Amino acid sequence: MSATVDGLLVVDKPQDWTSHDVVARARRLCNTRKVGHAGTLDPMATGVLVLGVGRATKLLTFLVGCDKDYGATIRVGQGTLSDDAEGEVTSAPGATDVTDDAVHAAVATLTGDIEQVPSSVSAIKVKGERSYHRARAGESVDLPARPVTVSRFVVHDLRRLVVEGVDVLDLDVTVTVSSGTYVRALARDLGSAVGSAGHLTALRRTRVGGFGLDTAHPLADLEARQGEPMPVIPLADAARAGFAARELTADEARTLGYGQRLASAQPGRVDPVAAFGPDGALVAMLDESKDTARSHVVFAPASS
Repeated sequence: MSATVDGLLVVDKPQDWTSHDVVARARRLCNTRKVGHAGTLDPMATGVLVLGVGRATKLLTFLVGCDKDYGATIRVGQGTLSDDAEGEVTSAPGATDVTDDAVHAAVATLTGDIEQVPSSVSAIKVKGERSYHRARAGESVDLPARPVTVSRFVVHDLRRLVVEGVDVLDLDVTVTVSSGTYVRALARDLGSAVGSAGHLTALRRTRVGGFGLDTAHPLADLEARQGEPMPVIPLADAARAGFAARELTADEARTLGYGQRLASAQPGRVDPVAAFGPDGALVAMLDESKDTARSHVVFAPASS
């Protein structure tokens, strides 16, 4: 079996798989070691996991910074060590006195540009060690708040129920968030904002940048195709779907190939730009934030 072509493989990650597990399986299915992912999903979560195959691994660093959509269920009335259902319950003040109006008011305060303290059970390093190692060892972890953007936070349903003798309130929500936002931290902070506690009981990522569930393949379907070509989005098509495009002349493509710079087509653009040669091949990812464009990365022609 030959190696899969360079490009992106969008997987609908199943529950209880780590992102590393999915990458390991994709390496076997694609017959190449050169596979990476564009942003971790917790084992509890399902949904869009974008994998880069071959030269497309160079695109992943740009996709990590894209905004993302999630569907989630938040439980108000109980807090957990990990701010999600995988952690032990650490507080259970209940939600008997929490009104629907209070929930909507709290959601409003957590929408827009906010400062968020990441979950203590996260992969952020504290003095060289992952935060989750310290938290699960019983250490007190004090992570600094950082700016994130929650551009959409919509409550679709509120349900009151009793769990382990505690009155809780479950909210089905959808959120659109910037890179680096922890949805489970939103659940924690929502619970705190209404005078109780909160954690995440379900999470499904439905979009990463330009790639949604409509482009995602269940892992079981991919495994059923083992030995066949994987449904990889070719490198150039993936770049066009995920980023602003710039069409180059043959001379401009050659200039970038030599490691030289070009004048920016639209100076001041913050997001990376995918530059394509006259043959449609992806030549480079550009930084056009200044008058002169520089290459983040240049793509050598695919080996035959």
